[in-house]
Amino acid sequence: MRVREFAVDLRTPLSTAADSIERREGFLVAVDVAGETGVGEATPLPGWTESLEDCRDALAGLTEGDAEGAAAGDPKSALEDGALADAPAARHAVSLAVADARARAAGRPLAASLATDSHTSLPVNATLGDDDPEATVEAAETAVESGYDCLKLKVGARDPVDDVARLRAVREAVGPGVALRADANAAWDRWTADRFLNAVEESGLDLDYLEQPLPADELDGHAVLRRLHDTPIALDESLSAVPTERALASNAADVLVCKPMALGGPDRVRDLAARARDAGVAVVVTTTIDAVVARLGALHVAASLPGDRAHGLATASLLDADLAADPAPVREGRMRVPESPGLGIDADALFR
Repeated sequence: MRVREFAVDLRTPLSTAADSIERREGFLVAVDVAGETGVGEATPLPGWTESLEDCRDALAGLTEGDAEGAAAGDPKSALEDGALADAPAARHAVSLAVADARARAAGRPLAASLATDSHTSLPVNATLGDDDPEATVEAAETAVESGYDCLKLKVGARDPVDDVARLRAVREAVGPGVALRADANAAWDRWTADRFLNAVEESGLDLDYLEQPLPADELDGHAVLRRLHDTPIALDESLSAVPTERALASNAADVLVCKPMALGGPDRVRDLAARARDAGVAVVVTTTIDAVVARLGALHVAASLPGDRAHGLATASLLDADLAADPAPVREGRMRVPESPGLGIDADALFR
């Protein structure tokens, strides 16, 4: 197993209710399986995953052994024996690299190796930061003009009345045919979320869903919001804070927002998606503002799932530079799945 550290800057900081993201740092991982080299990416995002330092240590344990002199582990075995249980970003890198190598060995795109009826392209949403109304409307109009028919707006950093005014301005600008999503990043208490939802529904904004209005561990509160309001509720941060079985059993969500990086790899996402489907809960796959390898991984995973909801994969434009050319750029609000084996990217070139 080979590891390469990297860092990429965002073009402009992405403001959320929780933080402002300016730079992404992580690790590329190459694994040889069945005579093929697969590549994965670990790009930790504190709050969702382990820290950068803990991720580095977890990967070093697989390549160098531990401080007590134990031998380096087998990456494939580490996925099964829990060695990376507390390091989801590191596990994601190894899991994706192994899946990539196996798909290359089979001569099939990763999505097609995961599901025989995989999609060849997917709709994606545009993500708009928490800007003032004028800037938000301008960004929304630009996105719609370029082909997006689903927009996700960050909310939660201001009074709910002001956020609803931003959403109303966007709705008036883009019309009723564009789906709107709102993401509060766990910023509110139940009373504030209730105010927001009341105002949204009184305004007839018809949100596709409200994502993570309450703190991650408040599943009961999310379940109450579902009972009281017509707007669908989505969980994101909760999936990293509580066991996924508990999140599903709580009746707290209409939609699960699944980040492969935060959940620990494509295999984990597919397992959760199957259980969510059985429970009547939809799944949307999103990135954690990753570099090209993890974005491709998320695209293939999303393409392997049933349904036609827009996924949150269109984050390449947020980066000032990338690790390699993107073989799956967004065109007219969609991303096409690469047809070449595995992820569709040259693994060896990433390590030259």
